[in-house]
Amino acid sequence: MDKPWLAKYESGVPSTLTYPDTSIWDLLKTSFNEYSSNKALTMTLRYLPLGLKIGVSFTYRELQDKVDRLATAFAGMGIKKGDRIAVQTPNSPGGVIGFLAATRIGAVVVNTNPIYTPREMRHQFTDSGAETILIWNELYPKLQEIQGDTAIKNVVIYNLNDFIGFPFANLVKSAREKEGTWVDVPEGKGVSQMTSLIANNPPNPPDIRIDTNDVALFQYTGGTTGVPKAAMLSHHNLVANVLQCQSWLTDLEPGKERFMGAIPFFHVFGMTVGMLLGLKAGGEVFVLPNPRDIGFVMDQIQREGCTIYPGVPAMYIGIINHPKVSEYNLRSIKACISGAAPLPVEVQKRFEELTGGHLREGYGLTEAAPVTHANPIYGESRAGSIGLPFPDVEARIVSLEPDENGKFTPLAQGGEGELALRGPQVMVGYWNKPEETAKTKDEEGWLYTGDIAKMDEDGYFYIVDRKKDLIIASGYNIVPREVEEVLFEHPKVLEAVVAGVPDAKRGETVKAYIVLKEEMFCSEAEIREFCEKNLAAYKVPKDIEFRSELPKSMVGKFLRRVLVEEEMAKQAGTASPGEDKPAAS
Repeated sequence: MDKPWLAKYESGVPSTLTYPDTSIWDLLKTSFNEYSSNKALTMTLRYLPLGLKIGVSFTYRELQDKVDRLATAFAGMGIKKGDRIAVQTPNSPGGVIGFLAATRIGAVVVNTNPIYTPREMRHQFTDSGAETILIWNELYPKLQEIQGDTAIKNVVIYNLNDFIGFPFANLVKSAREKEGTWVDVPEGKGVSQMTSLIANNPPNPPDIRIDTNDVALFQYTGGTTGVPKAAMLSHHNLVANVLQCQSWLTDLEPGKERFMGAIPFFHVFGMTVGMLLGLKAGGEVFVLPNPRDIGFVMDQIQREGCTIYPGVPAMYIGIINHPKVSEYNLRSIKACISGAAPLPVEVQKRFEELTGGHLREGYGLTEAAPVTHANPIYGESRAGSIGLPFPDVEARIVSLEPDENGKFTPLAQGGEGELALRGPQVMVGYWNKPEETAKTKDEEGWLYTGDIAKMDEDGYFYIVDRKKDLIIASGYNIVPREVEEVLFEHPKVLEAVVAGVPDAKRGETVKAYIVLKEEMFCSEAEIREFCEKNLAAYKVPKDIEFRSELPKSMVGKFLRRVLVEEEMAKQAGTASPGEDKPAAS
């Protein structure tokens, strides 16, 4: 097909790549062999006087040893190729070790958000069929609430102070105890400590033949229909996207880069561009359990000389607006790819002024492992554009509705339609959902993104709207229906619609429009508290508006778009006076 974007590739970016028929682990083995004495992972929890740090670092040799030992332990539990292992930790060495150990023996990782509620955990674990979980100790009580409803029989506990030497390990535990978050989890039937498994097993995992097309990951994602579903990403998908990302960073120096691992690794963008790319490049990956502490993020960049910082716009917005940003030297940053939400032009300019680095907007989606487009790092970057398709990515704009043969028609240059993609990183399909797969990925391998886009004459793409109702807040995907189902469970709620409305910091934020049952009274705080018990924090409505009625179509369908348009007009100061809304008490 015609690819005008190839002419805009900067020098050093190839038009096509060679993808080895290999697993994720085999792809990374080169780094483990070539950079065995280099630092691979570093987690710093606090800086102390005299240059001391509370944290832990592993060289590539040490990391491989721990991965091999845990993989041996997994195999000893009876875990076989294709079995699912859930990994539910904040960014940490333990999470990375667990991920690599699972893929090492051909198991499928089920990435799980650590702030999920028991309700959300139950859905993900029952849907995936996971029988094993590696979980942060402080999340164990939530697991206990729902474990009986799942197939999970093997629980491996990771503690935040694991691998941290004396006396600092005790300091970490004491601090968490004072905060009221620490949970002691004794070993017993079906429950093991990660450190015990590593200490008591040899670094000799079984030699499992892993085919490049075997599924490596279940990455849960929202969609147009209800609850999240698992995109099945193969070893080939992940290997391809890591290599594509590496090719885009034309001045990447293998064995020398320092990756800022602030974006969560349970998020597909953080997993690929932060964790896997960092290790493939033989770099040192600095893992941050709490990416919201912007002051500590800047402190780490300054002290450790981080060079590559993948993130979401909310992170960069947090830095440029931090009251003490001028006190930090962030000039070590040379390249950043921003994804998961639109990047405001002024944020890009200000961040580049502060760091001297290059911040570029990219684009991707869970179903593509995830990155498909990015603006050239050192070439021409166009404001408002998601950039150019990666090597070996085919992209086209197609009609929003199919023709009489059920086919979507490619549009001429400049036309606005749905963005469709095809490439080596496109998912296998959705787990146990063939009908959903068929709606999203056709028999020719084209992935229909649900995003309305256009392409200019040089092959730069622009997202202009979304075909589906997905909300993207601070890089997290939120399905409105999932939040609405929780709201409808509230005994005082008659009708509810949830929409994404513009927000300066989050890109979008979740707003709930609610009609109460007759003669019922309810406060925003009551609704919010109810949601907090059943939804992860980022899904909880930040804005709540009580109304006497909601806009509906002739057939009674809620018109979410009308509410969004009202909100945008209100924020722009052009809204006309509307009906009085019922007071909530």
